[in-house]
Amino acid sequence: MMAKELVTDFYQSDALRNTETLNRFLHDEMEFHWHSSKGFLKMNKNELMNLSLEMNRSYVSSRIHFSHILQDNDNVSVRYTYYVTPIESPTEEMVLAHFMTIWEVKDGKLFRGYQMSQLS
Repeated sequence: MMAKELVTDFYQSDALRNTETLNRFLHDEMEFHWHSSKGFLKMNKNELMNLSLEMNRSYVSSRIHFSHILQDNDNVSVRYTYYVTPIESPTEEMVLAHFMTIWEVKDGKLFRGYQMSQLS
């Protein structure tokens, strides 16, 4: 599988809310560097898995709308908007945030992630 296909499959799988699926995509030595409107986070695989559990508890559903997906060898850049349906109002979908992420793929898995986000 090409790196671009891996990243596309990752986001379309709803892995961000499903730890079993997330585990299949992440390299064991994965690092994730995230600059958000609330500050900087550096996470390893276990920390990202914990975030996934939190997302699953907070949202009934989620979906991603891609605007760009670009590949350069084993690096894939993706720009997207993340939509969620909160458990507090299960009939109302809202934009959670806008993201720009660069993934480095190694051994057919997501190895290094560099992300910037802005809350909606």
